[in-house]
Amino acid sequence: MGTYRASCDWTLDAPGEDFLKGRYPRAHRVAFGSGVEVPGTASHQVIGNRWAAPNAVDPEEMLVASISQCHMLSFLHVAREAGYVVARYRDDAEGLMEDIGDGRQAVTRCTLRPQVTYSGKQPTAEERDHLHHAAHEMCFIANSVKTQITVEEVEAASA
Repeated sequence: MGTYRASCDWTLDAPGEDFLKGRYPRAHRVAFGSGVEVPGTASHQVIGNRWAAPNAVDPEEMLVASISQCHMLSFLHVAREAGYVVARYRDDAEGLMEDIGDGRQAVTRCTLRPQVTYSGKQPTAEERDHLHHAAHEMCFIANSVKTQITVEEVEAASA
């Protein structure tokens, strides 16, 4: 159905770095097939601030953002099809990294906290739950990961 591309580019170029001892910056560039490029880094929480790049995005943040963004776009689609006008959608998503055994870690849970403002007809709590469930079922990213995804909608005012 589609092919998606991303390129990561990192170079060991600072004098005095000791790669074999793990003393090297993790700053790199991530370029997407769309032409957008962002600064990347390893997670500050994983390697500490000394080797992580400031003002850069780590893979764990990109995963949480991908889950949040895909759910939002799927939600907008199903809400429109159900006859609701979404005036604003804001999500404060949070992913949790945990040990999964054998010295491995994974982002095991991601909680989405969308705050949706509707214009005109307002869905009931049950209808909102149904919209989120339908969005989750259609979300390509949710269908691609093992991470447990929970949606906890936050009440929003009407537009």
